[in-house]
Amino acid sequence: MEKPHYRLNCWKYSFKLSVDLYKATRNFPSEEKFGIISQIRRAATSIPVNIAEGAARNSTKEFIQFLYISLGSLSELDTFLLLSIELGYLEKEIGQYYLTELDGIGKLITGLIKKLKSDISSKG
Repeated sequence: MEKPHYRLNCWKYSFKLSVDLYKATRNFPSEEKFGIISQIRRAATSIPVNIAEGAARNSTKEFIQFLYISLGSLSELDTFLLLSIELGYLEKEIGQYYLTELDGIGKLITGLIKKLKSDISSKG
């Protein structure tokens, strides 16, 4: 049985970004293992995890709440990526690529929230 979140582009793209960032943070200084590396990985994985958890819920309102949590993690990740660029842990071009991907994911999540809210309104 296919999981409902597998069909969502916001989940697909955020999952891929999580994998990419796990790989990218392998090159960060080892002293950051329990600092920025763990924070980037936690925030990055929180995005698709919350989308998946929300999609599995029985209520659209709960799903929307989990999507908002994903947006919060997305904002955290944005800040950690900017910090990584400033500290020289990520090359500017690579960091900008990730930030652009993150913006696209944010737009997909926001669009899904709007659609779900519209669906609720039309039923009510």
